[in-house]
Amino acid sequence: MTMLNTITNLLAKFQQDERGVTAVEYAIIAVVISGIILAAFNSGLGDAIRSAIENVTSNIEQVTPSGGNGGGTGSNG
Repeated sequence: MTMLNTITNLLAKFQQDERGVTAVEYAIIAVVISGIILAAFNSGLGDAIRSAIENVTSNIEQVTPSGGNGGGTGSNG
């Protein structure tokens, strides 16, 4: 009977142990958030963000003069 009591006690302790529950919950939340982000960037939102970045880059390239010597006086004091 002692072995049966020992196994019963171990199973009861195992059932009450909640140390790993939080880690599992965080893992599930991370997977859900990753899925949402992936879905957003594979949809129209991702295309809109890419288009906006391309427009900003194009506008910066139009305003910034190409070539040149980089400015500055060139003196070392």
